[in-house]
Amino acid sequence: MQIRHKASILQLDDIPLDIGYASECVELKNTAHESFRVGGQNGVTQLILTAPFIDDALIAQLGELDALLSLNALGAITKALVVATDKHDDPKLEEWQFGIDAGEAFGDYYGVRLNNSELSKTLFVISKDGAVFYHEILNDLDSLFSLDKALVKIAAAQNCYTGKGCHG
Repeated sequence: MQIRHKASILQLDDIPLDIGYASECVELKNTAHESFRVGGQNGVTQLILTAPFIDDALIAQLGELDALLSLNALGAITKALVVATDKHDDPKLEEWQFGIDAGEAFGDYYGVRLNNSELSKTLFVISKDGAVFYHEILNDLDSLFSLDKALVKIAAAQNCYTGKGCHG
């Protein structure tokens, strides 16, 4: 998959993890080098955003997403912003974990590593049962996420899992 950024064309190193597949529980580090995990089945809906850079437009979109989630009473969601290396500064967003893919497991497993070693600009919704429920991989790094569409998918992910399995 080709990804544009200004006058450059980048490539994903692998095929992104597709909707319906089980997500992998991956360990990330925060800026204090403390570990935390994202992905996998943990009984809550997870939002995971990856970015090759953190700019004002991305921070504004994360704030807009928080406001939409609050307005629509979509709680009990974990949220993580994931970057490739520790050269990125933590934007210190309330309710968002900031993770560094120090071991490169996230970028490799989820298929969002670019050929310049950064992560693509991607939004993943992981359902309570650990499946990839939705993803948006932007083909232009300066584009914005489709928050209206993501909100619909987040609400659906919140409501579809009963915890009783497929025969319950």
